[in-house]
Amino acid sequence: MPEPSTERWVEIANTFYDKTNFPNCLGAIDGKHIRCKGPNNSGSLYFNYKKYFSIVLMAIADANLCFIAIDFGAYGKEGDSNVFKESCFGKKLYSNQLKLPELANLPNTNEHPQPFVFIGDEAFALHSNLLRPYPGRGLNDTKRVFNYRLSRARRTVECTFGVLANKWRVLHTPIQFEPDFVDEIIKSCCVLHNFVRRRDGFNNEDTETNMLDDIEVRGTGARTQGTEVRDYFAKYFMGPGSVPFQFQKI
Repeated sequence: MPEPSTERWVEIANTFYDKTNFPNCLGAIDGKHIRCKGPNNSGSLYFNYKKYFSIVLMAIADANLCFIAIDFGAYGKEGDSNVFKESCFGKKLYSNQLKLPELANLPNTNEHPQPFVFIGDEAFALHSNLLRPYPGRGLNDTKRVFNYRLSRARRTVECTFGVLANKWRVLHTPIQFEPDFVDEIIKSCCVLHNFVRRRDGFNNEDTETNMLDDIEVRGTGARTQGTEVRDYFAKYFMGPGSVPFQFQKI
C-alpha cells in the first residue's frame, strides 16, 4: 500500500464526493477486533471489552472499498482513539507529513476554503483533518444532518471490513496462531483484498455487506481544534451542499 501522493489524495476525494456526497473527504477510519487465541502469559492485554481475545485492525478505506492504509497489532484492550494516535498513519497525520492537498472550496462555494479531512465515529478525537459526529442527544437539525451525512460516508470502511471478512473466511473464526503470525495473515488478507477489488469490477453497490462485529461508540471530549471545520461542514450540508433525501433520514 504505497503512501498516496497529493494528486492521489485528490482523486480519492473526488471519488468520495461522487459516491457519498461528502466533499474534501480523503478516507473513512475505523478499527475492528480480529479474534485470536489468547497468547501465553499475556494476561489481559489481548482481552477486549467484548470479552474475547483480539488484535485491533485499524484501517483507512476509500469509497471503492479499498484500504488506503492499515495498522495491525495493537492489543485488544486498547481503544480506537489510542490505537490510531499511536499508529504510523496517525502520527504522520498529526505532524502534517501526509502530503495532503491544500485547502479547497467545497462544491458550489467560492469562499472560505476548507481542509481535506478523514472521517470517523465518536471513538476518535476531533481534529482539523479528522471529523467525528456531534455527540449527545437533543441535537438541532443542522447537527443531526451532519451526523447523518458523515455516517453515510463513513459506512464505506464498515463495508470494506465486511467484504474483507466474506472474501477471507479465516476472519470468521478465532485465528489459532501466535500474534506475530496473525499479523502476517491479516496484512496479507488486506493486500490481497485491494488486489481483488481493483480487478473484479465490483462497485460499492454490487457487494453484499455483512459486517464484522461493530465497535461500540465511546465518546471522547471534542478538541477545540477542528470545531470550526465541523461547524462549517454542518452549515454547508444545510445550504449549498444539501441533498433532498437527508431530511427524511433524521
